[in-house]
Amino acid sequence: MDIGIGLPGHAPWSDGRALVEWARRAEKRGFSTLSVSDRLVWSTPEPLIMLAAAAGATSRIRLLTSVLLAPLRTDHALFAKAVSTLDRLAGPDRLRLGLAPGVREDDFVAGEADYGTRGKRFDLLLDRLAAISAPGDPVGPRPATPGGPPLLFGGGSAATLRRIATHGTGWIAGDATVQDVQDFVPRLRRAWAEAGRAGSPRLVASVMYALGTDAEQAVSDAIGPYYAFAGEEYAQYGISLAHTSPEQITTAITDFERIGCDELIFMGNDPDPGQVDRLADTIGL
Repeated sequence: MDIGIGLPGHAPWSDGRALVEWARRAEKRGFSTLSVSDRLVWSTPEPLIMLAAAAGATSRIRLLTSVLLAPLRTDHALFAKAVSTLDRLAGPDRLRLGLAPGVREDDFVAGEADYGTRGKRFDLLLDRLAAISAPGDPVGPRPATPGGPPLLFGGGSAATLRRIATHGTGWIAGDATVQDVQDFVPRLRRAWAEAGRAGSPRLVASVMYALGTDAEQAVSDAIGPYYAFAGEEYAQYGISLAHTSPEQITTAITDFERIGCDELIFMGNDPDPGQVDRLADTIGL
């Protein structure tokens, strides 16, 4: 199982250079993937811009949006151009897109995008994204990765299963538990087989983490406000799921590998780049 790391974009960061340093250290220490999350009504960095900076600071580590709120990108041709440009900057086979429809209506209000029709727009965006890889498309550049960056989809709906089976290479489970993955995988494998897809869908899970003497406070400061929209109980539940000790980190790796995950991504909650080294030391990278 691959082990990736996620930028602490939802945490109270202030210096963008520290996030670029996260990228440099993540590659140096041997993590498989660097991921970045997405929200409009929050201080998270714009994912494609953040990954462009990371691409310029690295040369090998895979880059992932986890997950990008696709229906907010209402100009589909411009989005396709941005993705293919980033794929060119990163080089072949580095960029992967994790995509989801989004659940926070305030993101769509701020983005002047209709919340109720986001699923339909999502499907249209996927068609336009595929078109930019085809010869003769007037929008360029062509992506460096043949066929364009692989797509992973987040969520647990029937529409998510359909998008994975028709457009995707797998599923990405955000802030997940082992039980979350186990509950969804039978439906995923059934949809994959019914679509006649060869092989198996890729399974990627992400969990929250912070390490060190201030780990629990960092998690509370990052996750509490971020999940406050859903109420105090949900925010506290999110905090309780975070991994704040070496023992929790190693147990998570064992448990997610046991159920067949292809990759586990530890999402940072403390902007200090030293968190990259603490995690790498814990898991032996």
